[in-house]
Amino acid sequence: MRIVSPESVGLSSERLRRVDQHLMSRYIEPGKIAGALTLVARRGEVAWLSPLGQMDRERRKPMRADTLFRIYSMTKPITSVALMMLHERGVFALGDPVHRFIPEWEGLRVYRYGKHPNWVTDPVARPMTMRDLLTHQSGLSYHLMERTPLDEAYRQLEVGAPGKTLREMIQQLAALPLEFSPGTRWGYSVATDVIGHLVEVLSGQRFDDYVRTQILEPLGMVDTSFVVPADKLGRFAANYTRRPGSTEATLMDDPMDSAFARPRAMLSGGGGLVSTAADYLRFCEMLRRGGELDGKRLLGPRTVAYMTRNHLPDGRDMASLAMAGSFSETRYQGIGFGLGFQVVIDPVRAQAPTSPGEYGWGGMASTAFWIDPAEDLVVVFLTQLVPSTTFDFRGQLRAIIHAAIVD
Repeated sequence: MRIVSPESVGLSSERLRRVDQHLMSRYIEPGKIAGALTLVARRGEVAWLSPLGQMDRERRKPMRADTLFRIYSMTKPITSVALMMLHERGVFALGDPVHRFIPEWEGLRVYRYGKHPNWVTDPVARPMTMRDLLTHQSGLSYHLMERTPLDEAYRQLEVGAPGKTLREMIQQLAALPLEFSPGTRWGYSVATDVIGHLVEVLSGQRFDDYVRTQILEPLGMVDTSFVVPADKLGRFAANYTRRPGSTEATLMDDPMDSAFARPRAMLSGGGGLVSTAADYLRFCEMLRRGGELDGKRLLGPRTVAYMTRNHLPDGRDMASLAMAGSFSETRYQGIGFGLGFQVVIDPVRAQAPTSPGEYGWGGMASTAFWIDPAEDLVVVFLTQLVPSTTFDFRGQLRAIIHAAIVD
């Protein structure tokens, strides 16, 4: 990977060094995380690529520039692009009801009260649409939520569990109520896993095959996959968590015995991919350049612009629409949502020194990326600490990195 001097693209080397100082002194040296990798690119040039600490603390393996990371929900933008590539071919309309492609979902209802399987429900105000899935306004929920009896049912039934297929997940969801009527609220959910199933239905290909042939191979993302092959396990990072009462990261998933190291039935469009900083940068660069990279066009520029606008009703932010106590990979105030991406609509309310129109997302292991079109800036931050709410890496690094823009 070619790396240019920060000054050649209007960044300050001295100020970017604060990224390393911050991560080392506050997180790596105290043992809060094992290591991290930060990539900063501007005007299409990589100006900062810094591996710090260890990728596998137990084996004393240093972090590498080509380390493989579980990107979890950073899979979601890739899945959203996969669906929108089919939209560009006229295969579906964003306003189409989802039950047009998943017939057993035609009779979905909304949770009122009760516990599984004794639900009391109401009819939906309108059918769920394809746009609802892309914007997380579908009314679906997530097993990782711990708020309602519906969330508990997702866990009890293991909706989206690694041992189940996408088709089995769809059948389970057909028997469960929605959390809210589609289009009325914002709620993080298994919606993007459902999108993975829809990609299969609409393309006639297995989801992983479609992603590989239509996105990963054209973009040259050679290290991105649902399974880490045996010859790459030496580059696969360990995954950590911080247990209650502990100040240090504890091993959660050994790379040599990880579920990501063997085939899984569930091809999760919401969180199933492993990738590298260099690979994910190629995906980001495709978006930054309006859907094309190195002569390979995945999307039209107007489609990318459309996806990265705020699609929430009346231009509202997530704070005004999110379910109480709900989780996501971003703050809510001043942040809208497009077709697969968070979108900054008010940097002041978001408390982020960035530009309106910045878009991106994060992952459960504290990874994150963002693209600031106004500053021609791409940032990819990778580490392995679950959950992503443990520390505010994203807010802290955004402040440091944007302060390094001097031209």
